[in-house]
Amino acid sequence: MSEPIEPGVARLLADPTRARILAHVLEAPGPVTVAELTDLCGCTHNAVRQHLRKLKDGGLVDEEVEARDRPGRPRLQYRPGPEAAGMGPGPSPSERLSILLLDMLRTGRDAREAGRIAGREEAEAARMRGGSGGLELLEAVARHEGFNPVRRDHAGHVDLVLQRCPFSAAATVDPQTVCTLHLGLAEGVAAESGISIRDLVANDPQGAGCHLEVVEGAGSPETDRSGGSDPRPEHRR
Repeated sequence: MSEPIEPGVARLLADPTRARILAHVLEAPGPVTVAELTDLCGCTHNAVRQHLRKLKDGGLVDEEVEARDRPGRPRLQYRPGPEAAGMGPGPSPSERLSILLLDMLRTGRDAREAGRIAGREEAEAARMRGGSGGLELLEAVARHEGFNPVRRDHAGHVDLVLQRCPFSAAATVDPQTVCTLHLGLAEGVAAESGISIRDLVANDPQGAGCHLEVVEGAGSPETDRSGGSDPRPEHRR
């Protein structure tokens, strides 16, 4: 079941070719090229590019330049955009959050532990969609969940900046629970990816811009809860 489609999105997808292009981008295990979509739709490169431009302007696809290690001009590639969150197979972001909260009630797990377990499952699902390991896997899961992540490299760590919060309404009501769930999710994915989450810096969920501080090398997210500082993120306004 998906989130209700906004009128502007519905107008964009009224064109059957555009709808087919988006469906393919949502279902693909990795980024999609113009040539691939041209073969799929049986139309010209220019027609596909026009459809992609409209989908990009509507936030339904993201455009990136191919990382190329061989001669030739890098190609443009396309992934699901932030406005496409909840439109693909599986539960929508609000349904996903509801499932996690119900799991906490049913099992008595705290938010961070419930998030870690779900994060491990998300990592496995991302691999089945064709994802790799390391930071790329965490980034793929964050993108699939609708966080619209962007990397920022620093000395000794990488910030994964989350430009959109798909749980913003719930995080505004109870940021402590929702953001701690999210921290656990990231730690669960990281535990399966050979990386570690050093911190989650949380901002006002309506403004987004929260970021995960990621370091190379597997750590142990199973932190001893009997001591140490409170891991729950504080919102910075």
